Amino acid sequence: MGVSARPPRLLLPDAPALIAAAGRATLLTPDGELLQGEAARAALAGLPPPLLVHAPATARRLDWPPFPRAFDLLELFAFCLPAQLAAPTPRGLAQALDLPPPADDAAAAALLPEMAAKLLRLLAETRDSPAGADAAALAAQLRQAAAWPWAEAVLAALGRPDASPDRAAWSPWRRLPEWEEEAPPPPPSSLPVTPAEARRRLAEILGEGAEPRPAQADYASAAAAAFAPREAEGQPRLVLAEAGTGTGKTLGYIAPASLWAERNRAPVWLATFTRNLQRQIDQELARLYPDPEERRARVVIRKGRENYLCLLNLEEAAGQLALPDLAVPLALVMRWVTHTREGDMQGGDFPGWIAELFGPAAIAPLTDRRGECIRSACRHYRRCFVEHSIRRARNARLVVANHALVMVQAALGGGEDRRPLRYVFDEGHHIFDAADAAFSAALTGAETAELRRWLLGGEGGPTRAKGLRRRIEDLAGDVSDLLAPLEAALAAARALPGPGWHARLVEGGAPSNPTLAFLCAARMQVLARADRDDGQYGLECDLHPVTPELLAAGDALAAALAQLAEPLRELADRLQARLDRAPEEIETSERIRLETAIRGIERRALNPIAAWQEMLAALHQPPEVGRRPVMVHWLALERREGRDVDAGLHRHWLDPTVPFAQHVAAPAHGLLITSATLRDQLPGQDPEEAWAAAEARTGAHHLPAPALRAAVAGPFDYAVQTRAFVVTDVDKARPQQLAAAMRALFLAAGGGALGLFTAIRRLREVAQLIGPDLEAAGLPLYAQHVDAMDNATLVDVFRAEENACLLGTDAMRDGVDVPGRSLRLLVYERVPWPRPTILHRERRLHLSGGDPKGYDDEQARHRLRQGFGRLIRRADDRGVFVLLDARAPSRLLAGLPVEVRRVSLREAVEETAAFLR
Repeated sequence: MGVSARPPRLLLPDAPALIAAAGRATLLTPDGELLQGEAARAALAGLPPPLLVHAPATARRLDWPPFPRAFDLLELFAFCLPAQLAAPTPRGLAQALDLPPPADDAAAAALLPEMAAKLLRLLAETRDSPAGADAAALAAQLRQAAAWPWAEAVLAALGRPDASPDRAAWSPWRRLPEWEEEAPPPPPSSLPVTPAEARRRLAEILGEGAEPRPAQADYASAAAAAFAPREAEGQPRLVLAEAGTGTGKTLGYIAPASLWAERNRAPVWLATFTRNLQRQIDQELARLYPDPEERRARVVIRKGRENYLCLLNLEEAAGQLALPDLAVPLALVMRWVTHTREGDMQGGDFPGWIAELFGPAAIAPLTDRRGECIRSACRHYRRCFVEHSIRRARNARLVVANHALVMVQAALGGGEDRRPLRYVFDEGHHIFDAADAAFSAALTGAETAELRRWLLGGEGGPTRAKGLRRRIEDLAGDVSDLLAPLEAALAAARALPGPGWHARLVEGGAPSNPTLAFLCAARMQVLARADRDDGQYGLECDLHPVTPELLAAGDALAAALAQLAEPLRELADRLQARLDRAPEEIETSERIRLETAIRGIERRALNPIAAWQEMLAALHQPPEVGRRPVMVHWLALERREGRDVDAGLHRHWLDPTVPFAQHVAAPAHGLLITSATLRDQLPGQDPEEAWAAAEARTGAHHLPAPALRAAVAGPFDYAVQTRAFVVTDVDKARPQQLAAAMRALFLAAGGGALGLFTAIRRLREVAQLIGPDLEAAGLPLYAQHVDAMDNATLVDVFRAEENACLLGTDAMRDGVDVPGRSLRLLVYERVPWPRPTILHRERRLHLSGGDPKGYDDEQARHRLRQGFGRLIRRADDRGVFVLLDARAPSRLLAGLPVEVRRVSLREAVEETAAFLR
């Protein structure tokens, strides 16, 4: 059916508009009647499916059953404006559509039809394009397969009311560009960037007429030292730079980094700890490269492979477009594929709330989370988003990555990207934690079962896991010389836990599988030795002294792993011999397959097996009393919702900055490590002590050449812009009192409040107690681990809803960047002491310089400073910091940049209301 020549007719649903608060509904009927509470619920029973925003969250906030059908504006938004982001609330959608934000629930209900109309008008503009034809074919499929409520309105807007499903629209990858091989880039130069040049580049980025910011220019000058030529191997130019909040740190280091990259024709990697900051850096780079095409050529965002859409997974899922429950989410993904910039489904331009609307099972299988990528054997290899980003990164000027990717690739000896020469580590105070995760190892049921799956493929149930046999058979030519080690390896892989191992872990008895026997023995030792067990939370215990059962099981498992490693090594060696024998006769595609197979065997199998063998050897190596260990080993039992789900042996470096210095810093030519809280500088403290502690946390003291130190104060007047209180008359152990205090403070601030908790259970209890009262006052409450939204979505909602309140844990503290009135009150329910784990025990004993209590204090003080730093992000921000822990030691509060007063709850409430009024 052709496109109608007439202007499109908007076909808006004759549906009631529903807005949800906690336990209170607001309904605007098609006749214009406004109903609330139980009257709204009663009326809805006799009306068509409602028009709303975020159906699962709406049902949950009203404590209603799920909606069987609804006109969800988020579905329409994702279909009409693919690869565009919006906070999933009426106010958030209004902002994304440049409509006036609603003042209250009644105004929000009235605005929903207007938002639907604007979305359909925007979609209608594509009606004559190939994308419009594909959209119509998808909508027709959704009408047929899922009776999608929006189908008729979408098809009318596209001028194709009689469109039929077209399988060609199910293959959006055919519109994606293919990458082409290029010659390797030449070696980079080593030309320096002087401080004066860094200042000039900064001025160019800021543009004429920008307000002078001397501190930002000073910071850029100091950062330039990280781009000087290296004088000796293993001695990078290292700069530690602390820049107070508001300095303009991001553009301050982009200035010398971009200049060095252009001058020397090599990329600089900008690494952050959180995805949120990756997105912010990318947005800042629009000032350096305002043209989108130039920015795409010069800037690449790099993440782990598991973050990107896998086109082969999507192609295989396309057959499920006929299934009612999967048709809509798959169609929304197909709309997104041809519009996305990077193909990044985690923190990129893919709306995270799509997974919330339809459940993670609809979206998660579309990424390669289990290492099943078949590289060059894939028919989408040349369109692959990951392969595109890897190749673009080689010729980019700036690569925006994250700490995790940089560390993991270093741990693997290089990874898929060429080893960078210059790094900037923003959020540098997290280097210790990022290295701790990247350079650790775990011998657990989940890890070993995943290796079995990689080797043997899927054993029952639908999966694309090919197994090692299929990977080898996919190689060209005669593979007979590979069959003997292959068969031996596959036979030995059955020593790893197979399907159903979770249940057998807790059944007891004597498992015949050597890995499962080890896990069971580890679980029994943990249950015997753990200091307390409430049946709900995970447990751990020291590895030594080892029980006889665990020692015997460990020896049996070590022997089984040796039997597995030997044929795998032989197989890798024979594959390598094929490459070495006549490299000039091997086709490029076959060479890539051989290299991929070798790399997979080494990284997915031999490397973890070697780590597990070292860990099992530690069973026979009890620690020497009083001697500082290099590694810390312990046993752990993991629980979820009170159920034992895994057990095993864990290994971490005592000081993870050692491998960071060895594998990341030393091979580089220059590094800038920067943060607003790099030091823990206390009033009256010798600055040398604070810098020495910063060097210890970043690994700088493990390098032979000293770091250049720089500190730039932020521009904010905290004495004027903030207030800070410790409340002295709230019992933090009683959830009712915590809830009453937070309720009173949140109401006094008029919303814009973030409550931070150290325990999920207390967070949930408080959310349940204060939600109805806040909602009744017009302050919507959102909570991590309660609402049907992920953390990124919750932060987006909190940012968009100026009077909203948000409850969260540490992840919220690190991931929230909310300038303006949307965050004006920060409440800690108690001092965020470090968790008392075995690993922390060893670190406070051996890394504290003889002051274990000081080590705890430093970590708690740092977390408080990080939280406080969320409050003031702009010169006109005002904020209040409250700690509901009467026992908080004054020494912990000394690190805050403002006087902290101890007051009663009543005083805190009154002063908060007066200050923020």
